[in-house]
Amino acid sequence: MKYCWIFILFIVNSTYAQKFEELALTPPMGWNSWNKFACNVDEAMIRQMADAMVSSGMKDAGYTYINIDDCWHGTRDSLGFIHPDVKRFPSGMKALSDYVHSKGLKLGIYSDAGWQTCGGRPGSRGYEYQDALTYASWGIDYLKYDWCNTDGLKGEGAYKTMSAAIRKAGRPVVLSICEWGTDKPWLWGPSVGHLWRTTGDISNCFDCLEDHGSWKSLGAMQILDMQDTLRAYAGPGHWNDPDMLEIGNGKMTPAEDRSHFSMWAMLCAPLIAGNDLRTMSRETRKVLANKEVIAVNQDPLGIQALKYNMKDSVQTWIKPLKNGDWSVGFLNRSVSPKMVNINWGEMVVTDTVAKRTLNTNIATYSLRDLWLKKDRGTTKDPLNVSIPAHDILLLRLRK
Repeated sequence: MKYCWIFILFIVNSTYAQKFEELALTPPMGWNSWNKFACNVDEAMIRQMADAMVSSGMKDAGYTYINIDDCWHGTRDSLGFIHPDVKRFPSGMKALSDYVHSKGLKLGIYSDAGWQTCGGRPGSRGYEYQDALTYASWGIDYLKYDWCNTDGLKGEGAYKTMSAAIRKAGRPVVLSICEWGTDKPWLWGPSVGHLWRTTGDISNCFDCLEDHGSWKSLGAMQILDMQDTLRAYAGPGHWNDPDMLEIGNGKMTPAEDRSHFSMWAMLCAPLIAGNDLRTMSRETRKVLANKEVIAVNQDPLGIQALKYNMKDSVQTWIKPLKNGDWSVGFLNRSVSPKMVNINWGEMVVTDTVAKRTLNTNIATYSLRDLWLKKDRGTTKDPLNVSIPAHDILLLRLRK
C-alpha cells in the first residue's frame, strides 16, 4: 500500500507541477510566422527572419522570440516522438535553434492540445511528456499551445498537463495558452502558463468582423473592446494576450498601425509581430521599434491600462507606470478627425488595481508625445489637439 501512495503522489505532483517562474516578467516580445505566412514555413525563412530581427533594429528594441507557428510538423516515429517535416526543415530543429540562439535570440514552437493542430498536423494529446522532452532537447524557449480538435477536453486540465510536462522536461519554456478565452484562462492561467489568449483570432483589419462560417476573426478594435474588464488578472509573469500584431501586413493605415501598437502596449499585451521582417517598410519599422512606446508596454509594474471614458468617439485610456509616471492615450475610434480638449485638473483618476491616483491638482506633470517624440508642455495648461481618424495621441506624464 505504501508504494501505491508513493505512485499516486508522484502522479499528482507531476500533473499539477507549476510553470517555470521568473519568465516573462514583462510581456514577451518577438515574431510569429502565422499572420503573414500561415502554413508556409520552412527552415530558410526562419533563419532569414532571425537575421532580419537583428539587422532591422528590432532585437535592439527588445524583441527576443522567433516563433514558428503551425505546420512545421512531420510524423511521429515508432516510439511516438515528433519530428519536423524533413523537406521544410532538413537540418532539424536543434540546428535551427542553435542558429537562432547564435543571434542572441530565442526560438519558439507551436503545438496543440488536441489530436491534430489547426492545420491538420499531429497534436500533442497523449504525447505531452514526449513532446516536452523533445522540445527541451531541441533548445526550444517558447511554446504556443493551441486548442483545435480538443473534443472532450477541459482547458484547465489540458494545459496543466502540458505545463507539468514542460516542468518535468527541465528546460524553462514560456507557455502561451491559446484556447481563445473559452474556459476563462485568466482565472486559472497564472499558475499554469505565462500568457493566455483572451479572444478568438485577430483579423488583419482595424475595425471589422470576418465571418469564416464556423468561426469569426476579430478586428483590432473588436478585440480591444473585450479587454478592459480583464486588467486585474495581468501582471509580471502572467499576461492577458489579445493575439498577435497585424502591423505591416498591408490592410491598415499608418494611423491604424500606430493605434493598434499603442493599445497593445497600454494593455501590457505580448508584442508579437506578424509581418515579413525582411521586407518591412521604414514606416512599419518606426512603429514596431518605437522604444518610447515599447517602454510603456515593458514597464516593470506590469499594470494594464484602465479605460477611463469615451467622449465623442474618443476613448481615454490611462496606465500607471513606475516612478509615479502615467501613460495616457486618446484613441479616436471615428472615421473623421476629433478635437480633444482636456483640462487636466478636472481629470482625477483613482486606479483601484494599482492603488494610485492621478491628480494634477496635487502634482504637475510634464507631457511627452511618444509618437512625435517631443515634449508638449505640462499639465498646468489645457490640452487642445485634433486627432486624425483612427489615430491616437499617446502621452507619458512625468513629475
